[in-house]
Amino acid sequence: MARRVFFCFHYDQDHWRANQVRSSHVVAGADLGGFFNLVEYQDAKGKGAEAVKRMIVRHLANSTVTVVLIGSQTTFQPLVKYGIEESIKRQNGLLGIRIHDLKDQLGRPSIPGRIPSVPAGIEFPVYDWDGDADRFGKEIEAAARRADALRKSKR
Repeated sequence: MARRVFFCFHYDQDHWRANQVRSSHVVAGADLGGFFNLVEYQDAKGKGAEAVKRMIVRHLANSTVTVVLIGSQTTFQPLVKYGIEESIKRQNGLLGIRIHDLKDQLGRPSIPGRIPSVPAGIEFPVYDWDGDADRFGKEIEAAARRADALRKSKR
């Protein structure tokens, strides 16, 4: 089953690595809406943090899963924290992918980053990106099932 996925990451530091995950073709078509493109991000960033927050909310619309791409500084990025908080409010399933081994535009990997914290009781499984698109798809589906179960239990 296709799931609408929102991708949350430290754009300035990890957009090159995020594009490698995007290239895995686990998400396609309209689901690529979960990724910001450079022009859209730069435009929103130029207008300030509130404009970036509005962009995040727009990209979260109709999503069921939030994948947090974890680089060396992700946990310290306020807009990543905001994206996670908004995802939890919408009862999205969460999944963390550590991307430090992926190379940036200069061919350099980074150091592993801390896993962003989430409130107690929120499931947030994390694994290191291994390029296995089949596994990635299964992990997204598992996150979506967690979100579906949560939504049913809240009714």
